[in-house]
Amino acid sequence: MMLSPSAESPGDRNSLYSQAQSNRHKSWDKTSPISVILVSSGSRGNKLLFRYPFQRADECPSSLSAKQRNPYALSTTGDVLEDQDGDSRFSDSILATILATKSDMCGKKFELKIDNVRFVGHPTLLQHSPLIQVSKTDPSPKREMPTMILFNVVFALRANADPSVISCMHNLSRRIAIALQHEERRCQYLTREAKLMLAMQDEITTVTENGAPQSPFRQILPKCKLARDLNEAYDSLCTTGVVRLHINNWLEVSFCLPHKIHRVGGNYIPPEALERSLKAIRPYHALLLLESEKALLGQLPLDCSPAMVRLIKTCSAVKNLQQLAQDADLALLQIFQIAAHLVYWGKAIIIFPLCENNVYMLSPHANISLYSPLAEQFALQFSGHDLPSMLAKFSLPVSLAEFRNPLEAPAQEAQLIQMVVWMLQRRLLIQLHTYVCLLIPPSEEEPAQKEEDIPLAARVGGRSLSTPSALSFGSPTSSDDMTLTSPSMENSSAELMPGGDSPLNKRMTETLLTSLSEHERQVILNIPAAQNPEDLRMFARLLHYFRGHHHLEEIMYNENMRRSQLKTLFDKFRSVLIVTNHEDPIISIFQSPMEQTV
Repeated sequence: MMLSPSAESPGDRNSLYSQAQSNRHKSWDKTSPISVILVSSGSRGNKLLFRYPFQRADECPSSLSAKQRNPYALSTTGDVLEDQDGDSRFSDSILATILATKSDMCGKKFELKIDNVRFVGHPTLLQHSPLIQVSKTDPSPKREMPTMILFNVVFALRANADPSVISCMHNLSRRIAIALQHEERRCQYLTREAKLMLAMQDEITTVTENGAPQSPFRQILPKCKLARDLNEAYDSLCTTGVVRLHINNWLEVSFCLPHKIHRVGGNYIPPEALERSLKAIRPYHALLLLESEKALLGQLPLDCSPAMVRLIKTCSAVKNLQQLAQDADLALLQIFQIAAHLVYWGKAIIIFPLCENNVYMLSPHANISLYSPLAEQFALQFSGHDLPSMLAKFSLPVSLAEFRNPLEAPAQEAQLIQMVVWMLQRRLLIQLHTYVCLLIPPSEEEPAQKEEDIPLAARVGGRSLSTPSALSFGSPTSSDDMTLTSPSMENSSAELMPGGDSPLNKRMTETLLTSLSEHERQVILNIPAAQNPEDLRMFARLLHYFRGHHHLEEIMYNENMRRSQLKTLFDKFRSVLIVTNHEDPIISIFQSPMEQTV
């Protein structure tokens, strides 16, 4: 946002005060850039064409003299903190010299650290094609050969910025450079903008010789489209993290800084953790859009993929990704890729499809204030209901089936689903899943055995079932791949049940022998439910799930079983099975509240 030069008024003082507070807030944010700088190199030397922010401490001599007027005032570190971390101590000529690199460094990542400032850019060489020279018979005006050789869009960061932030800033600098290079070859856009910037600098320099010093970049901003684009990029990086530019009103440059979009309180979610969660998406998950269909479609570019439009129109919180792929007539892998793209840009989150068996509870990070902005939005959208009363119903874990009333109209049930979706979009609720762990009581006769010292997860796991993070992206594991395999069938015993010579009983016995110790196997066989061949066969088949890493819905999907079958089995073997309820670590990262400004 540009401040127009005018006489100082109380409103201007408030605006300057708010901008100073915003700059101070940005100085503590390690994900926000300090400034954006555009430099060029050519036949006339190295030039700093534009830098933003351009308001410096030396432009406010009244405030500086006020501080120096009191000889007893103590200089605190807070007064000079921004100057120490910023690039204001570097003059324009110095920045032009150190940031305008040689031609050999063009097309590569540029990174330079000086004290507390790290400069990141992507210097680009302007290879002007000889086709720019028009023929003598061409009546159009002839173009002059440009004098610019290379340019560099540089972002100044703090020296202790996270490496992922540095990589993202270089990516944005490279995208802007590619767009500028294309427009320079097409219509010499960068050359025109550079001439305008240099002319304004020369004009301001002449004026300041007879008057008070002024910043030339303040006058450049309203007259130069490229300067306004860089200003917009800087402001977007410091606020929303989403940059959308139209270079020369022609080429679109889109960029997303995940550190700004995916935040928990005051901390950002590391991109590595976000990437791991996106790779662990499974067909039984669902995609929940955070904005309305109309608003989301309006944000898409004109040349966006038709598959994304089809997915957005078909998406529903009650459909899993596999059903969504069938309804949208798209490949499941393509659904995974589009879903990951929407989640990365902060337009959707991954949830489990809404059904009556889902268990939800109030998020520990939820804003439960009576007069919060969310409470006002909820009351406007759902008349007759208030958000605090609705959140109070989820103080303890509760399933959606408990809200069902056979005497109510179907419209009320649909409204309940809409309210739950609304609360999930605002990260006010978290979903709890059921996990099962095998816990065998220790043996009193043999308290210490070398084999039993090994955790059950290490002995049961690591065969053919991998952890969710290790599974390949977009390739769900079938039930055949999830079963345990026996290395040998020759040493099988037939002690489980009568008629133990059958291959089925041998495989079951071998499975138990290879994954459990002697004591654990005897405890399981002494359970009354183990005398039933079907129950024991099902228990042996699902044994590798009983290590607390796979929730009930995942077992149902992988093994093609009903919820009632699993719960009945858990009840029969409850003496050795421990049932716990907690969040799914794959999607818990998406259920955390996003940072909101009040």
